[in-house]
Amino acid sequence: MPKKISILLISILFLLTACTAAPSPGETAPKPTELTVMTHDSFSVSQDIISAFESANNIKVNFIKGGDAGAALNRLILGSLSGGASAADVFYGLDNTFLSRALEQNLFEPYPAPALQQIPAEFKLDKANRALPVDYGDVCINYDKAWFQNASLQIPASLSALTDPRYADLLVVENPSTSSPGLAFLLATIAEFGEDGWLSWWQALKSNGVAIASDWETAYYTNFSGSSGKGAQPMVVSYASSPAAEFIYAETALSESPTASLTGSGMCWRQIEFAGILKGTKNRAAAEKFIDFLLSQPFQEDVPLQMFVFPVLPGAAIPEAFQKTVESPQHPASLAPELISANRDAWIDAWIKLMLN
Repeated sequence: MPKKISILLISILFLLTACTAAPSPGETAPKPTELTVMTHDSFSVSQDIISAFESANNIKVNFIKGGDAGAALNRLILGSLSGGASAADVFYGLDNTFLSRALEQNLFEPYPAPALQQIPAEFKLDKANRALPVDYGDVCINYDKAWFQNASLQIPASLSALTDPRYADLLVVENPSTSSPGLAFLLATIAEFGEDGWLSWWQALKSNGVAIASDWETAYYTNFSGSSGKGAQPMVVSYASSPAAEFIYAETALSESPTASLTGSGMCWRQIEFAGILKGTKNRAAAEKFIDFLLSQPFQEDVPLQMFVFPVLPGAAIPEAFQKTVESPQHPASLAPELISANRDAWIDAWIKLMLN
């Protein structure tokens, strides 16, 4: 996004959200409201965007990183069950794999943010407006373009194709019990093959030499050949936006990304991230303003290059590098949040029993 446009958007945010007049000469400025926001560890936002919000609203935002989305949610649930005050006023980073669990625990207060009227219905999974959508991304299999070209091997066009002997030993996945993209990919396979067929598919994948890593960092930077150039597997479960990161952060300028994503029907899982005002907050007004900020154009246009996800707000500008390198799946996999909530732990246990024994 051009710098002039970024500055203009920040100025607009300041003008639209400012609610406290500057103190007259001799008056003491009111003390800022302290707002605590818990996020997952991958949260990132440009400092000038946050500073503009704080100045406009006389709010000081304190961020707590609570681990990955599941760990942060567990922290909040344990706090709620203990009967103590919440560790934060707002939680950002809950995704649709854990949505029902959070709602069942009654962690959030409803807030029908005005910006929700602009956001497409596909992202609004909580009709009570307790968890509000902020961004989304797609978990897909990334592949090393050069490896497949040098091997004269066609890329697999479906999940079923991955069990073909031609692709033996070529894929690394993450353990769904310890990895968010690993869990997302597991859910995609359940959506594709059904509750009666997904374990059989994983058994075939195991027989075909799939590698398993405990986390995304190991899978991507150690196993995957497309990042380090030294890994043994030319396919890895990652994100549809990973090719953009490879393109943007390349040591030398590239004309195209060295990696791409497999985006055939049902091969990707769409992760939607939500934010919510935590129940019992003593800073409700400030929390509402922060939710409005998350759904504002300045923040929505900041998230692609900060967290490599897409904004949910229509009209938010997408970086040119994303437009050039990211292929979004036309038919991502999905499951009802209630079905995930009822079966997630059992599915993970069944996967562990099959794949790790």
